Amino acid sequence: MMFRNKVQELLDAALAEREHLFLIDLNINDTNKISITLDGDSGVNLQDCIDVSRAIENSLDREEQDFSLEVASAGVSSPLKLVRQFKKNVGRTLKVKTISSEEIEAELTFADDEKIILEWQAREPKKIGKGKETVSKKLELPYNSIKEAVVIISF
Repeated sequence: MMFRNKVQELLDAALAEREHLFLIDLNINDTNKISITLDGDSGVNLQDCIDVSRAIENSLDREEQDFSLEVASAGVSSPLKLVRQFKKNVGRTLKVKTISSEEIEAELTFADDEKIILEWQAREPKKIGKGKETVSKKLELPYNSIKEAVVIISF
């Protein structure tokens, strides 16, 4: 069995035991450095990373194949990649870049398997008279039109 396939199989088994966690990225380079990035429905804590790391490391033989292993959580500033990440961040503010190069900073109010809905307030010229007025905006955006989406952290 190829090394990458064995690692993937062990990772799948470890995640099957921890249904609240999901894989964001698995990377194995030429020197067998294994980098795993995880996310979770309610976040990822240090113990989650330790448990997944041990589940993989204890099942691989360093005598057979030398490797290094790094298991980490998706950083707070990491772009959202999976539908599951969008769903868990409903109610938070996102900065979204569309494939048409439009940038929108808005609240994620809905996410399903096909699309997201963003809502925000904008200042626009009044339809009648001078000055500006605040209007509510709403945009339905299919996932295939999102280039990048990042959660905006506010303190």
